[in-house]
Amino acid sequence: MTAITSTATLGPSGGPSRGARQASAWRAALRPGVLVPLLILLIALAWAIAPGLFTSVSPTAQVGAALQGPSAEHWFGTDATGRDMYSRVVFGASQSITAALIAVSVGLVFGSLIGVTAGATGGRVDEALMRLVDVLLAIPTLLLSLSIVILLGFGTANAAIAVGVTSVAVFARLSRSQVVSVRASEFVEAAYGSGGTFWSVLWRHVLPNSLTPVIALAALQLGSAILQISTLGFLGYGAPPPTPEWGLLIAEGRNYVATAWWLTTLPGIVVAVVVIATNRLSQAINAGGVR
Repeated sequence: MTAITSTATLGPSGGPSRGARQASAWRAALRPGVLVPLLILLIALAWAIAPGLFTSVSPTAQVGAALQGPSAEHWFGTDATGRDMYSRVVFGASQSITAALIAVSVGLVFGSLIGVTAGATGGRVDEALMRLVDVLLAIPTLLLSLSIVILLGFGTANAAIAVGVTSVAVFARLSRSQVVSVRASEFVEAAYGSGGTFWSVLWRHVLPNSLTPVIALAALQLGSAILQISTLGFLGYGAPPPTPEWGLLIAEGRNYVATAWWLTTLPGIVVAVVVIATNRLSQAINAGGVR
């Protein structure tokens, strides 16, 4: 009976069957170390997409006395003008997370395009593109993002573009290295030997086998983008008041740290938890825990 059960879990080639591999993947994906950060990110995304489902209080209206501490009525307390801080944090997700997603998309698309082009073509094209990437890497991230925001103008969208530009070089480096590594593989040489064209081999073999680290980097960069956009908002380069934005909320509460700790602490904890969740999920993807 034991032998029959063991055989049933094996595929035709003697390896694990497709069902066994799928079950293993589901068990890996449902580990607490993966499931918890995934749930945190899903909640944060739900805040960004439909904040009205989580609070019916306006984030810009005065709903109570100023500087009330956290309570059953106001979970995160109220700010200096009597606005509900929980509502402002929830609605602030639509600014911070949406901007972070835009930033990651800009870096992913343009960085991967540069990296894949450089890695696939090689030669002078590779040299020219990589020298451009080196220039971007030589400029401090905050300085580059501030320069772009000043050129484009203040606002959440421009801050997202600026942060996205700063991540182009990182995506370009990683995607190039993955493409170069996969191109040197034996199965790619076999694909060329069997009559495959440059574009068919690139599309069917090179790109699919180069995506996992890039996707993991995108998850990691999401957390970094949230931090950078919050930093720009804290410095006053993001969404203008009274629009709720996580960095702006922390900046507005810094003058009340001694008397109203919740104004900076609770939004800061939310930012930290979301960023840690993205980093943990990125590690899981990179390690093969989520496929």
